[in-house]
Amino acid sequence: MAGRRDGSLMREKGQAFRGSRIAFAIAVGVFLGCVLALLYPNGLFSSDPPARLRQNSRSDLQTASSLCESQEKVNALKSDFSSLSEKNAELKKQVRELRERLRLAEQGQDNAQKQFLVLGEQHKAGPFGTVKGLRTNPTVLPDESVNPRLGKLLEEVAIRKEIIVALANSNVKDMLEVWFTSIKKVGIPNYLVVALDDEIEEFCKSNEVPVYKRDPDQGIDAIGKSGGNHAVSGLKFRILREFLQLGYSVLLSDVDIVYLQNPFDHLYRDCDVESMTDGHNNMTAYGYNDVFDEPAMGWARYAHTMRIWVYNSGFFYIRPTVPSIELLDRVAGRLSREANSWDQAVFNEELFFPSRPGYEGLHAARRTMDYYLFMNSKVLFKKVRKDDNLSKLKPVIIHVNYHPDKLPRMKAVVEYYLNGKKDALQSFPDGSQ
Repeated sequence: MAGRRDGSLMREKGQAFRGSRIAFAIAVGVFLGCVLALLYPNGLFSSDPPARLRQNSRSDLQTASSLCESQEKVNALKSDFSSLSEKNAELKKQVRELRERLRLAEQGQDNAQKQFLVLGEQHKAGPFGTVKGLRTNPTVLPDESVNPRLGKLLEEVAIRKEIIVALANSNVKDMLEVWFTSIKKVGIPNYLVVALDDEIEEFCKSNEVPVYKRDPDQGIDAIGKSGGNHAVSGLKFRILREFLQLGYSVLLSDVDIVYLQNPFDHLYRDCDVESMTDGHNNMTAYGYNDVFDEPAMGWARYAHTMRIWVYNSGFFYIRPTVPSIELLDRVAGRLSREANSWDQAVFNEELFFPSRPGYEGLHAARRTMDYYLFMNSKVLFKKVRKDDNLSKLKPVIIHVNYHPDKLPRMKAVVEYYLNGKKDALQSFPDGSQ
């Protein structure tokens, strides 16, 4: 038994020793392989190992340099991408805004947005008390093809694209003479008479007054040659349109007016229409709260109303804007359709009536002139001439619109204000007899 155990033990030791030698050989082989790999990274049989080492070293540096440059390019591309993304977002925003503008323009439902489309970009509201709405509409682009002959004349007569215009036929010849004589005496150069018949054209030429006679127009000529004061007054809304289309601002004047100063020195030019008033004090000229009393309503008997006396359609300054031309078209259209209408009433209704169901009001800016500077004859004869302080004022114009005896009162105004005759106004009654 003992012999067999010893033999078995020896066989186990021999097997262990052989396993140890195999493990050792493998370890030595791995070690040598690592050493050779470090010493000959390009292969054991390379013809020039040091050169290859140098080449690999340079290659490693170039690779590192390329990596740095690539990183810089990547950063630059990222920056460009970010910038383009922002621009793209801005372009998308602009496209959305343009689409919205187009939609609103096509629908025509938002008047405030329409104004924005015309006047420019939207703005944020400023601090309390600093916000003011837009009052001055842009002027139209002049269209010289409308009337080349008139356009050439206006280039010679108008100053800074502004001109006084009066319509006249032979029925008002004497008043017209007082009218242009006062203009000449004040020294106003930019004025023009639109002659409605041949007699007035020749009369103006003989007195060296700038005159324009329209090309024949049967509808206008029939009224212009024989029409009364109101009929002729209604023609101006059709005739003035060409002046505005040519890009000129017009101070429209009736001929029953005496000029004492140059009116262009006293205009604001911030609205579409700037007109003298038929009012005779601050309330009637500029508006007031008129309380209507209806006792039958008991507790609710008082109703507040807003009142203002009308603008005078015989003296107003009108700028060449779209609302201004629309006003002329509206008034001329109604006067042609409504036989018994009065041009001054229609003029004010179109200027003041608001939009309502079934009616779209005119979106025109308007200004009331100072009634002591642009004075009507009621203010003069009922108030100013009787007041020592007010009588010392020098108005810009006097419009003899409240009195039918126009010519003698016009001459009296000239005597009082231009010739210094202090009692020239005293013989006339306040009103008419």
